[in-house]
Amino acid sequence: MALIDDDDARSIHELRRQAASHRPLDAGEERRLLERAALGDRSSEDRLVAAHIDMIIRLAHERGTQTLTLADLVQEGSLGLVEAVRTFADSGESNFRGFAEQKVGAQIDAAIAAEAAAVRDAQLLVAAATDYERAEVVLRRELEREPTIHEIAEKLEWTTQRAQYVEQVVVEARRRHDEEMIALIDPEVIDLAEDDDERAEFDV
Repeated sequence: MALIDDDDARSIHELRRQAASHRPLDAGEERRLLERAALGDRSSEDRLVAAHIDMIIRLAHERGTQTLTLADLVQEGSLGLVEAVRTFADSGESNFRGFAEQKVGAQIDAAIAAEAAAVRDAQLLVAAATDYERAEVVLRRELEREPTIHEIAEKLEWTTQRAQYVEQVVVEARRRHDEEMIALIDPEVIDLAEDDDERAEFDV
């Protein structure tokens, strides 16, 4: 199942309400709208999307994922439907709904695959950063100094370029961590006036 929160539920409900406010399309009207949409008429394109929003929501539900919300999937599906509307005239197909379902499903599947790849890449990068930091600690103890990037790369059996890239990731992560820690410090807890008084006592 796709992730659904209150905002998603309200968004989907509003989409369904808007779609229900339009009467269903008959075959002749759908054909005319498709012809006008193919020529760039945005109002015809919007009308076709609204008429098929339930189909988009159904396909999004069927392809539910734990990494993308239902609203995300519906948005991706809407892009697929717009593509179907714009390309149907030159597709050689005669059944618009079947053609649209293919386009919508393919767009949602592509979004899910891209998200899964991004998650895998992030997990691999976290693992690489952890390996880098461990190698850095070990070499620092062995060499009794800060290791060079070439020494870290050799320790990990990486290329220097890969070690440099991961080093940048680690440095940026540390910088963000430091900033978050500073942001957590409540200035009201630190009585600067009291600190000044204490310093003055030691100076006497």
